[in-house]
Amino acid sequence: MMCFFILADVLAFQDKGSVITGNVTDLSGNPVAGASIRVENTFLGVHSTPDGTYSITNLKDGIYRLIFSFMGYEQQVHEVELHGRNVLNVTLSEKTMFPGEVVVNATRAGEFTPLTYFTVGKEILQKQNFGHDLPFILSMTPSLVETSEAGNGIGYTNLRIRGSDASRINVTIDGVPLNDPESQQVFWVDLPDLASSVDNIQVQRGVGTSSNGAGAFGATVSIQTKNPENEPFAEISSTAGSFNTFRNTISAGTGLLAGKFAFQVRFSDLRSEGYIDRTGSDHRSAFMSGHFRTEKSHLKANVILGEEHTGIGWWGVPKEVLTVNRKYNPAGEYIDENGIKRYYDNESDNYNQNHYQLFYTRKMNDNFIFNTAFHYTSGKGYYEEFREDATLAEYGLQSPEVGQTESDIIRQKWMSNGYYGLIYSFKYSGARIDATAGGGANYYSGDHYGKIIWTSVGTFEKGLQWYWNNGTKKEFNIYGKADYSLNEKLSVFGDLQYRFISYEMTGDDDDLKDLGQQHRYHFFNPKAGLFLTLNSNQDAYLSFSVANREPTRSDFKEAAGDINATPRQERLFDTELGYKLRGEKFSLSANGYYMLYDDQLVPTGELSNTGYSIMTNVKKSYRLGIEINAGIRPFNFFSWDIGLTASRNKITDFVEYYVDYNTSDWSEEYKSKSLGTVDIAYSPSLIGSSDMTFKILKNTEFHIISKYVGKQYFDNTMSSDRMIDPYIVTNLRLDLRPVIRIIKRTEIQFIVNNIFNTEYESNAYGGNWYEDGNEKTWAYYFPQAGTNFLVRVGFTF
Repeated sequence: MMCFFILADVLAFQDKGSVITGNVTDLSGNPVAGASIRVENTFLGVHSTPDGTYSITNLKDGIYRLIFSFMGYEQQVHEVELHGRNVLNVTLSEKTMFPGEVVVNATRAGEFTPLTYFTVGKEILQKQNFGHDLPFILSMTPSLVETSEAGNGIGYTNLRIRGSDASRINVTIDGVPLNDPESQQVFWVDLPDLASSVDNIQVQRGVGTSSNGAGAFGATVSIQTKNPENEPFAEISSTAGSFNTFRNTISAGTGLLAGKFAFQVRFSDLRSEGYIDRTGSDHRSAFMSGHFRTEKSHLKANVILGEEHTGIGWWGVPKEVLTVNRKYNPAGEYIDENGIKRYYDNESDNYNQNHYQLFYTRKMNDNFIFNTAFHYTSGKGYYEEFREDATLAEYGLQSPEVGQTESDIIRQKWMSNGYYGLIYSFKYSGARIDATAGGGANYYSGDHYGKIIWTSVGTFEKGLQWYWNNGTKKEFNIYGKADYSLNEKLSVFGDLQYRFISYEMTGDDDDLKDLGQQHRYHFFNPKAGLFLTLNSNQDAYLSFSVANREPTRSDFKEAAGDINATPRQERLFDTELGYKLRGEKFSLSANGYYMLYDDQLVPTGELSNTGYSIMTNVKKSYRLGIEINAGIRPFNFFSWDIGLTASRNKITDFVEYYVDYNTSDWSEEYKSKSLGTVDIAYSPSLIGSSDMTFKILKNTEFHIISKYVGKQYFDNTMSSDRMIDPYIVTNLRLDLRPVIRIIKRTEIQFIVNNIFNTEYESNAYGGNWYEDGNEKTWAYYFPQAGTNFLVRVGFTF
């Protein structure tokens, strides 16, 4: 880190060139603190100080376009010709505030918040949206690794950030919690083509600011949906490509009617056969948003509908089959009465998830805004499986035929749940302080039950229920946070959150074991930091945060009431140190982090029969790393964005517990051995990304996009037999925006993924056992698609 400050000192002695300075005020003449001032087509940008002043240095003489923006005010663009010292004073006028913006802002990091974050804007999202799920659209986010069960980014996808899995990543949409309360994950497959209704996404790495919903242990993902357009519009977008992938999206909006009303809608149909055999997707979704505003208040309603039908692919490909058939899928495989290998044709996952959200915002005065939101999410669906030679007793069944203990079975595992709650925040903005107090209360109830719809022996009632259990979760949180400017150089940040969780399980699991148990948690999560503006082109920050997190349903389920096996809560102490440097032709940001865990739940490398990781507590573990992002624009036609994460992710004093089988009589002996300090599973020590952009013609861009992910282990023994090999993948993308007079906007895109046809796996699971003291391995991998392409055409009227 010291080298960056030395570089800063060197730059301080350089000729500052032209300077532009001025004041940013509102219509009443009051200073606007924290307004963003960016220089178009450069990396330069500053924020106005508490007294509304700003200054940008290191500019060459010439003509520039300056963009002034601040939440709640209309954006302004000013073209100026610079020579020497120049003064530009700007007066911003208020714009209509949308509830989604206000609620999102309450849980996001601000410009002077000393935390590590990365924001993806609407234009980038639109360019990267070919119908893939959000983990793949966010692929270039620092420290992020995306995975796909089908191998092509559609269907069941997931992500890890800094090695933390999705159950440790808090996700909100317009400030409303999106994580499933039991698994604490977001299943992106239930929200097909969500990106087509998203305006921007902020990814806070580490603990992040206080938010609603699940605890953040790896990152916080804050999604803001699109606000209505002032003018009527209609959009059509279609994608087609490899694996019979087709996506059709239609969007339309009324524009602002009578100065008060607006309505917009989006419908999507997405289908793909997938790269892996029988992992096809058949998805539909809709997004509807209505708005009503007055001079001081705003009411907004969102409805998000999702329907998915996906071939099961969570078993992966056995290691021994990888070199023979990378597309092999064992799901639904059986041998018929003639000894022929066949596959059950409805081995599938089917689910409907609908979100209903109502927002209300009231502007009390120039400094004070109140907002609240009610939300309700309903979900229902099942996955269907063929099970060959299933033991009837395991389903509570008994065959009428004497001695018949097994049968082929077709079963369905169902989920039916409801999640509703209230969130709120009070926001105060003054000359030196931005303060927010808020919180929420949520209630969840989910039923899990299984049905037998067919057996090969005996006569049983179709749809016979063999198990049922319920999970009920209540969550309450309250927080207060503030950014305070001590002077024009230094600001301080404080954030305090209290969170209460009550979780209860009743009924029997699919193995007929009683799941009855109850857990309560009281968490206090403080955060504090400093943000230092070194000069108009350099910033630095330091923060320390504490986070606590409860185990998931699957963690509790695996323990099945065994008090000695019941997982413990986790605690994280997160320190972040960052530096940012901006120049006209380059930008550089570096962030160092040290995440120290107490009782972290880490994956054992094994999966449950529904694809969940089986976890175990480890007393002490840590993640230590540095994230570097750089951008250069040496020529008007060329720019290069680079990202690099280098890290150490370790468990200290890890003890492996295992069973050793004596092959002479197959007796078992339970043993353990100390492995010392080991890598945390699924935590690559090196992640890199590169995006080279060539603007070869007007309205034409060509991208060469590469990503590298270093080796990672999928258990905690650091065995080379249970390792995901490092990989690098390169994609080519062409963006065209031809001008057609009768059409507002035309887009034509072509992307070739994995241009070098690299054979790689992005995920895996497995474990080990011992025979006569010799270690054996079992492993399943998730191969990703080779060279493939997609074409997208979009029109806006």
